[in-house]
Amino acid sequence: MMKTVVIAGALGVIGRGVLAYYEDKDVELVAISRRTPDFPTRARHLSGDLLDLDFCRYLSTQLTQATHLVFAAYQEVPSQEGLVKVNLRMLMNIVDALEAAAPNLRHITLMQGGKAYGVHLGGMPFSPAKETDPRHMPPNFYYDQEDFLRDRAEGKPWGWTALRPEGVVGLAIGNPMNLLMVIAVYGSIAKELGVPMSFPGSVQAYSALYQVTDTRILAQAVDWAGETAHCRSEVYNITNGDYFRWSRIWPRVAHFFDVSVGEPLPLSLSEVMVDKSDLWKKMVGDHGLRSHTYEEIVSWRFGDLIFKSTFDNITSTIKARQHGFVHCIDSEKMFIEMLTELRQQRFIP
Repeated sequence: MMKTVVIAGALGVIGRGVLAYYEDKDVELVAISRRTPDFPTRARHLSGDLLDLDFCRYLSTQLTQATHLVFAAYQEVPSQEGLVKVNLRMLMNIVDALEAAAPNLRHITLMQGGKAYGVHLGGMPFSPAKETDPRHMPPNFYYDQEDFLRDRAEGKPWGWTALRPEGVVGLAIGNPMNLLMVIAVYGSIAKELGVPMSFPGSVQAYSALYQVTDTRILAQAVDWAGETAHCRSEVYNITNGDYFRWSRIWPRVAHFFDVSVGEPLPLSLSEVMVDKSDLWKKMVGDHGLRSHTYEEIVSWRFGDLIFKSTFDNITSTIKARQHGFVHCIDSEKMFIEMLTELRQQRFIP
């Protein structure tokens, strides 16, 4: 039977990376998102909100051949309690739809991340973090989603796997949690204004250890987990496989934009970059860039979250490697490759 991969949240930075990975594979592709794609894809696209029960009933009629679900959908709300309610409900709704309609469902991949270790609370109690580390005091919607799948899959023919990337980097526009676009737009504007590309965080954040996950690596992990029996009911940290300090990466990035590095300057991107909308519009015209609005192309709030972290944010990927996932990439090389791709595709000057 033909493998049919359903990607929920297909236009987010993770979902789009998974979609791109499967484009040239011998599988059927179904993309689900609230927005419609602004890029070519062979996937059958279903547009709607997973909180809408009418839409989910419609999905039951459209996903009868589904064999794999990649759940990368996410909706932001102000409170932790609200995050649990909204994001758990989306997962429950699509699993209900698939179980009712797709008798050949084999695997669900759930996307988690560093929040499972409490990084959003300002630290990481154990470093490098391991999948066996204890949970922090809830609420945390990752925990509720994982517990739901663990209970729901009991005695079922389908299994699940949770993947935990960190600082996901990929070629996607219109996503609030894409570190690549924060760096790309910040560097482009620094070049345009003729100012140093100062690291927008403290000296401590500049020298702390960090890690990222290339969407291409993450997509390979999705494929691996969905086809490997011993990945059922398991959780894996998935990163590029290396650690780095921004103090090493940042000069390379500044060189890419042909600007000076400057000294670390703990400024708030959300405050100092908010008035650059008109400048970006002018840059789009002057440099012949793709006509995405300033608000669509970057989220400064996410940049502040990443660049203000003064603790070592590192996770162990030993478990994944011991279980057979060996893909990796040099993060310094990855940033330059992806920035070059953004320039070639006219997203940045």
